[in-house]
Amino acid sequence: MAVSEKRSILIIDDDKTIRKLITHHLKLNNFIPFEAENSYQAFEILNKEKIDLVLSDVTMEGMDGFEFCQKVRENENHRFLPFIFVTAKSTLEDKSKAVEAGGDDIITKPFDVKELILKTQALIRRSDIYRTYGIRQSLKESFDKTIPKVLFVDDDPSMAKLFKYNLEKAGYECTIADSVDDAMNSIKKQVPDVIVSDIMMPKTDGFQFRRMILNDPFLKDIPFIFLTAKGTEEDILDGYDLGITDYVVKTAGPKVVVAKVSAIIKSLSNERRKVISELQEATSSLRTKVVPDSFPEFPGFSISHFHIPFKGIPGGDFLDYYQLDENNLVVILGDVMGKKWGAWYFAYAYAGYIRSALRGVLQNTKGYSPSEILQQVNSTVHNDSKISEVFATLSILIINRENYQLKYSGAGDIPLIYKKADGEIQRIVSNGLLLGFAKNGEYEDKIINLKPGEKVFLTTDGLIDSRARTSESFGEHRLYEIIKNLTDEKDPLKIIHKKFDEFTQGEYDDDISIILIQIKN
Repeated sequence: MAVSEKRSILIIDDDKTIRKLITHHLKLNNFIPFEAENSYQAFEILNKEKIDLVLSDVTMEGMDGFEFCQKVRENENHRFLPFIFVTAKSTLEDKSKAVEAGGDDIITKPFDVKELILKTQALIRRSDIYRTYGIRQSLKESFDKTIPKVLFVDDDPSMAKLFKYNLEKAGYECTIADSVDDAMNSIKKQVPDVIVSDIMMPKTDGFQFRRMILNDPFLKDIPFIFLTAKGTEEDILDGYDLGITDYVVKTAGPKVVVAKVSAIIKSLSNERRKVISELQEATSSLRTKVVPDSFPEFPGFSISHFHIPFKGIPGGDFLDYYQLDENNLVVILGDVMGKKWGAWYFAYAYAGYIRSALRGVLQNTKGYSPSEILQQVNSTVHNDSKISEVFATLSILIINRENYQLKYSGAGDIPLIYKKADGEIQRIVSNGLLLGFAKNGEYEDKIINLKPGEKVFLTTDGLIDSRARTSESFGEHRLYEIIKNLTDEKDPLKIIHKKFDEFTQGEYDDDISIILIQIKN
């Protein structure tokens, strides 16, 4: 895969040989590597450089990789920074810890260089999708009522204090910075809704500050007001040439600044309400469903699911059931990446596109191989230039009622959870690539011979990634523990749903979907 621009990768490992090996191969693949031998050096690099992905060892002196990842995730600007653990730790417990800490993937030492590069490229492209189409938390914050945040930048403490008082009196949260460096550090911790900045400041002036903001794709759209003593026509035109929202001379006083900020915030709020209204109207008018209303009837099996769309609006997750013939049923679970306002329309339409492509393949299939079906759908998506840069995870299961055999293949999906009759929990992992990521998805079939009393669960990442008020994720380990303690006399999905609601207090970060397959008693 070719990367259009050089991306920066942070490598953290106390083994110099490992760092140099990874650095060498990253350079060969057009990446810019940064090396750190411990978490303290890594934090320094993260604060100074624009890092696109982290490759981190787990066992390090001082703070280990898991704790480092958790600390990184506490920074709002790094919550979605792609993070891969490269470690000798390979137990199920270690993998669960990696997910719980906020890691996106784990590669076991000794590692295959090709796999490391491929996963690095995949996660960066996924990050680009989130950047383009928005991220889950951004959407959540868009629906929630929050106090507007203003960053006020001025090296005059008395002036800053005066305007802070008036802005907070008007109901805004105001943070003061006395220099551009201080302002940039503040933005790293919390992105403001509006920036108000002086022009004449030592070291770095307001014009340079504005250019810095414009050069950052995450910050360039923040409304920006110059508040300055420089009131000549030339100064004002220079300000507007930098795409500012407004220009206010200090002699106008704090009430004028508050009025300007209020007008901007009101405009943003109106736009937000408009988008939400459009989404709600679209939800009512679109009749094609991404999730069936009822469970499929398939002799010998009990198949059920629960699905909760994020904020009640159909989004990225989609479920489908398709009967190939009297003995074979296809179960499909997918998750489209990219959510935020208008992107919800896109995700919704894309889910419909995938379902249509799947049904087209299924209607013409002559075999019963999930991997072959996945590859055909993958080729369709990959070859479509309009959507080839948008990816989806996809799980396909074919159930045969004659021999109670399940064939499974997945594209970048969450591992299946297989609870055996003796209570043992097994992860069924597919190493297939995200749908549409590459021409050859490298899909393979996994076979499960299901026995009475055994259960298979499929889920998307919304369930395991959702967090409690403490910011701790639900995690695979909690889901495994609930499934392990299930008894046959109780409804498994109701119990999972109840436990999940208790953990999250009913606040979800994404669509929640889970499917259960079991043999009827």
